[in-house]
Amino acid sequence: MTQTLTTRPNLEHLRGQAKTLLAELRGGDAKAARTFIDHLPKARGMSGAQARAAGFRLADAQSVVARRSGFASWNALTRHVEQLRALEGEWRFESLQIDGTDMPRALIAPSRLLIDGDRFQMQSPEASYDGRFTIDISKSPSWIDIEFVAGPDAGNASHGIFELDGDHLTICLGVVGASRPAAFETKPESGHALEHLRRASAARPTGVTGGVAAPKAKAAASQQPVVDPAEFSASTHSLFPRLEGSWVPVRLVMNQEEMRADWLPFGSRTGTGNEAKVVFGGQVMLHVKMRIDDSVVPIAVDYLHLRGADKGKVSLGIMEWLGDEVRFLISAPGEPRPTSFAESGSRQTLSQWRRRDASS
Repeated sequence: MTQTLTTRPNLEHLRGQAKTLLAELRGGDAKAARTFIDHLPKARGMSGAQARAAGFRLADAQSVVARRSGFASWNALTRHVEQLRALEGEWRFESLQIDGTDMPRALIAPSRLLIDGDRFQMQSPEASYDGRFTIDISKSPSWIDIEFVAGPDAGNASHGIFELDGDHLTICLGVVGASRPAAFETKPESGHALEHLRRASAARPTGVTGGVAAPKAKAAASQQPVVDPAEFSASTHSLFPRLEGSWVPVRLVMNQEEMRADWLPFGSRTGTGNEAKVVFGGQVMLHVKMRIDDSVVPIAVDYLHLRGADKGKVSLGIMEWLGDEVRFLISAPGEPRPTSFAESGSRQTLSQWRRRDASS
């Protein structure tokens, strides 16, 4: 179903549209007549004059409004808008399961989901996610499609199913790139996340805009050379085996904001060949291919992003070994390579990692 409703649809506003459309038709408006002909089955094939003389009523105008918005009937549109309104408010996590693994309560407790109409904001320890969503309650179970506008998954989408029972909401999502789940369950390597949420407040939350898409970075040819992604296909550098395996964060500073120490245990970095993936709370925060040049000091490392809003872009950074630990300082795409670890900037990420089997 292709829906073309306005942001935060309102039934009174839609009823007003139908009344206005009917009044325009009765007033002889040619555009209104064409709208009836295009969207009302019993008006198909009519001329403009025939449509204006047909004696259509408000129920017909409501059907036109529904159909041009992508719904089969006014009742279907009404149920859709009422369901959106029923989803509004602030939601807290009761449980979260990803790929068959239950996330620790301490990790999900600070998170909350705010819904206003068809816009949402997910606030969690590792990041905030903003976007919009559509639902299809004609499906069983009901479908939900999420478009991420701002945050780590900006530009991506997830497809899932949901069930609302009063103040309890169950959502099963295919994380970015995964298929839509068929049932409210997850299995290892399914790419599915099962969320059980409890409504904390039914009040319409403030400040939920759905996010603003980040402007595309301007070319910075003088600062960053053109990089061919094919150059990241090789994974033969001697440092890659040393970076393989599972690592736990010792420190993480993103855009000059340091992550709380009690949240760090819920993150991990996994290396395979020249690929690295960073996950926090079951969410993939970073997935890249690396290129390393250890002929310079500090060691230069380049990231080719494989997912998210920066997919296909390259970040320039530096790395160094601190005993058995490794530290990275990576700039955002389009920004110059850092020259030292003295301090991290507003568009840089500083991370330090310890191999998991070496932690105590």
